[in-house]
Amino acid sequence: MEEEGLGAGFWLKVFGVILLGGLGIFLAFVLFERAWYRYGFLGASILFCAVLLGIAYVSDRRSQRRYEDVA
Repeated sequence: MEEEGLGAGFWLKVFGVILLGGLGIFLAFVLFERAWYRYGFLGASILFCAVLLGIAYVSDRRSQRRYEDVA
């Protein structure tokens, strides 16, 4: 009796996640590089912090909704 293993579908999903992650990182570097070129270190830092604050805000709102649904 042979074991089937993880299968092709699993590896295609892993490859897709890696590909999308690489594309996302590439776009983030391009955006940061262009901000650095146009506005200098301070402008690029402000943009980076603004993006991180936006992500934190969305994450916090999701967590609040999850806890409100439980209560």
